[in-house]
Amino acid sequence: MWMRYALAALSVCFVAGSWFAYRGASTNAPASNQVRQGMRLWQGNNCTACHQLYGLGGYMGPDLTNVHSDKGEARIRTFVRYGTGRMPAHAMSDAELDALVAFLGWVDRSGRSRVPQEAVHWTGTYHFEQP
Repeated sequence: MWMRYALAALSVCFVAGSWFAYRGASTNAPASNQVRQGMRLWQGNNCTACHQLYGLGGYMGPDLTNVHSDKGEARIRTFVRYGTGRMPAHAMSDAELDALVAFLGWVDRSGRSRVPQEAVHWTGTYHFEQP
């Protein structure tokens, strides 16, 4: 008898946990061919070695989940094409750059990054305080 209560309690916890995890998620439009090409460029250039999407990835560069709405297309294009002190320049064609920007715009519409702004150092890296 107690196993039924335990199973019911676990089921309720699973449903509640799922609701909390996905409550802020929005339904995003299906990825177009251009967005899919941008995703292949993101993966092929190993962007997650340094950058994150949704807080997952490398920690050398900033989280780019919402870079499209926060910084705009022109800034994305400039950073990718010319690089910075820490980020290399990428020799992409205009069509490839359009696809990468389309991918980042698609990601931007799908959710928000949960990386706290106070954890972002002025260099774009993350500095978390250890308790």
